Amino acid sequence: MHTHILFEHPLNEKMRTWLRVEFLLQQLTVRLPLSDHADALHFFRNVGDLLDVFERGDTRTELLKELERQQRKLRAWSEVDGVDLNRIESLRQQLKESSNILMAAPRIGQLLREDRLIALVRQRLSIPGGCCSFDLPTLHMWLHLPQEQRDAQVAVWLESLDPLKATLHLILDLIRNAAPFRHQTSLNGFYQDNGEDADLLRLKLMLRDRLYPQISGHKSRFAIRFLPLDSENGIVPERLDFELACC
Repeated sequence: MHTHILFEHPLNEKMRTWLRVEFLLQQLTVRLPLSDHADALHFFRNVGDLLDVFERGDTRTELLKELERQQRKLRAWSEVDGVDLNRIESLRQQLKESSNILMAAPRIGQLLREDRLIALVRQRLSIPGGCCSFDLPTLHMWLHLPQEQRDAQVAVWLESLDPLKATLHLILDLIRNAAPFRHQTSLNGFYQDNGEDADLLRLKLMLRDRLYPQISGHKSRFAIRFLPLDSENGIVPERLDFELACC
C-alpha cells in the first residue's frame, strides 16, 4: 500500500489565519487530561498562541462574511440542473444556524483572555524556563488540585471556543470539498497554474518520494517547487506525478 502525505497551502490571508486557528484548536485537546507540567504548558502555550491570533484581526467578522459568501455560492448552485436540492438546503440551514450562534456568542476568546491563571502563564511563556514552580507557584498549586477540578476548568475554557470551532469546521469542510483532486505532473520539480480565485491548494504526494512542496502565489496564480527532504543527497525526478485540488 502506498502512503500519501496531504499538504495544504493557503492562497490568501484569511485562509492562512483559519488554518492556523484550526491547528491550534486541535493542539488544545492533544494532551488532555492535564496531569503534569508538560501537558499543562503544551495547553497554555496553544491558548496563548490562539489569543495572539485573535488579537491580530477580527476573526468573528471574517467568519460571518465567509458564512454569507458560502450561502451565496449555494444559492447559485441551487439553480444548476440535476443538483441535489435537499443537500443544498441542508447546508444552507447549517450556515444560517452557525451564523446565528456565532453572532449571539460572546467575543471570541474573551473568557480565556480574562482568566487569571491563563494570563499569569501567558506572561511567563516567553521567558526560558519561566514557568517553573518558583516562577509560577499558582500553576504549581493548580497542578496539585484534584484531577476532576482541573478537568472541569479545562472543559469550561474549551466550551467557550465551541461557536468558533463549529463555524470554522463547517467553513473549512465546504472549502476543502469545493474541488476534486486531479492528477498532475511536474517537470524538473516545477509546476505552475492559474488558481481561478481559489482559497486553498491541497496536494497529495507519495511518501516514498521524500519530497515536499514549496508553494508561492495567490488566488489567481501559483507556482510549486518540489524539494527533497534530504537536501544534499535527495533526487527530484524529471517527471513527478502528484494529486492537486484548487479549492
